[in-house]
Formats: sequence, C-alpha cells, structure tokens
Amino acid sequence: MEPTVLIVLAVVALFFLSKGIFIVRQSQVVLVERLGRYNRTLTSGVNLLFPFFDHPRDIRWLASGGRRISQVRIDLRETVYDLNQQSVITKDNVVVGINALMYLQITDPVRAAYEIADLPEAIEKLTQTTLRNLVGELALDETFASRDRINDRLQAILDEATNKWGLKVNRVELQEIIPPLDIREALEKQMRAERDRRAVVLEAEGLKSSEILKAEGIRDADVFKAEGERKAAILRAEGQAQARVLAAEAEAESIRRVTTAIAQSGADPATYLITIKYLETLKELSAGNNNKLVFLPYEATATLGSLGAIRELLGTPENPAPRRNLPTNQG
Repeated sequence: MEPTVLIVLAVVALFFLSKGIFIVRQSQVVLVERLGRYNRTLTSGVNLLFPFFDHPRDIRWLASGGRRISQVRIDLRETVYDLNQQSVITKDNVVVGINALMYLQITDPVRAAYEIADLPEAIEKLTQTTLRNLVGELALDETFASRDRINDRLQAILDEATNKWGLKVNRVELQEIIPPLDIREALEKQMRAERDRRAVVLEAEGLKSSEILKAEGIRDADVFKAEGERKAAILRAEGQAQARVLAAEAEAESIRRVTTAIAQSGADPATYLITIKYLETLKELSAGNNNKLVFLPYEATATLGSLGAIRELLGTPENPAPRRNLPTNQG
C-alpha cells in the first residue's frame, strides 16, 4: 500500500477517534441524539460516539451569577438560582419589591431537555406568578411576619409544578421584602412609637409594682406591729391578773392567819378587820403635803365602839381589856 494511502487512513482514524471518544465528568451526564432522535445518556467516564451520526444535545441551564448558558454537559448537582427583584402588590394595595433564592436540582435530564423549551425562563416566570398569588393574599404586615409560611408554600407549589420538567425544588428563601420609601418611613415611625409606648408602659408598671410593694410593706409592718401590741397587751393583762390573783391569795392567807389568831384570843375577827380598814382609810385621807379639811360623817358611838374593839384586841387572853357598855345612839 502506498504511503499516501496510509497517511490518509491514519488521518481518518485519528479523526474518528477524536470525534468518537467522549469523556464525561463526575455528577454530569450528556444526552446523545442519533440522527436527530434521543438515543442514550452518557454517564461519567469514557464513552464512544459514532461521528456524523451521534450528536450531544445541549440544554439551557443556569450558571454562576444567575447567567443562562447553553451547555452539553448537564450538571446533576444542586444549583442556586437568584431570582431578580420583582414588584408584588399586597392585599392592602402596597407595592413591594421581593428577591428570592431557589435551590434546584435536575433529577431527570431527559425531561429537562425535551419537556420544556427554555427551562430557566419557565422557572422564573412560574416563580413570579406564584409569588404574586401568595403575597396578594396577605397584607403588608402579614407579609413581613409570614416569610416562613411563604417559603414553604412557594417551595411546595414549585416542586409540584416542575416535577414534570425533571426538576426538584429543594428550598426557596425570600431574601428581601422592600416596601416603598414612604411606607418604610411610616413603619419606622410606627416602630419608634411602639418602642416609646413600651418604655412608658414598662416605666408605669415599674412604678405600680414599687407602690404596691411599698403599700404591702407598710401593711405588713402595721399588721406585725398590731400583732405585737396585742400580744404585749395580752401578756400584760395576764401578768396583772396573775399578780392580782397572787396578791388576793396572799391577802386571803394573811386574813386567814389573823382571823385564826384573833379567834384564838377570844375576840371578834370581823370587828378587828373593820377597824383596821377604818384606820387605813383615815391614814390615806390625811396623807399628802397639801392642807385639807376632811369632814367625816360618822357617829361618836361608832368611833367609841371602834376604839373599844381595838382595846379588846390589844388585850391578852390572861388580862383582857375590860368591856364597857357603850351608850347607844337614841334616835
């Protein structure tokens, strides 16, 4: 065989080898069409193609920074899709701007390539319309307070809608909710007023608690003081009662002994006791530094009788004082 023919055959073989060997990276796949129809899916590793018959099918997908590119190798890893800010009208007719992040993953490359013409565009439009429907059901305050609920509902709706496109929506996050400038200023004023109101309420509650505690302290102090005074009065009364009982018992014992002694002497104990009380009364009346005139309405016979009783008491059993018949008061 001539050298020229060999060279031609070598060039053709190298051409077929360069066109027929296709290397696919890990976590990537390539869709192969043969004569315009889907033939097979190339997985990671070395794959062989038939030049001029087999052609890789490209697909529009998302690149870093939100760019859209056409690529032959389909990445099966999870991709972050940053949606552009869009204007959404709330239930109370406030226009807000919303940014969202989506975490997507291709689960069926064949569906992603053949079920939808422009996959990134379809995802973006579907997200926009769904987000407008969800936010349109909420007022502005509810929109700020319902981020998690919006995220969950948006993720569920998008995941169900994109399932036929071979996509899996793993997560949706609202980045920012930006109201108009006048609404932001009003919200800031409202927040400042709310903080001022809370400060006033807390201060009033503190003063109220302080006054309540002071009043309770005064009340408890008065209660304890009254309780102490009551117990002290009870103790004093009990002490006085016990002292009187002891004094009465001592006096009774003294009278009993005196009565016994007088009775043994043969005199009248009652007369003796009356005379002693009479003399004690006279002593009390005459005591003191001031001059007093004391008028005692008594009878002379009573006085003489008392003196005679004293004389009898001063006598002894062996030499008793002589008894005298005292004249009685006639009329």
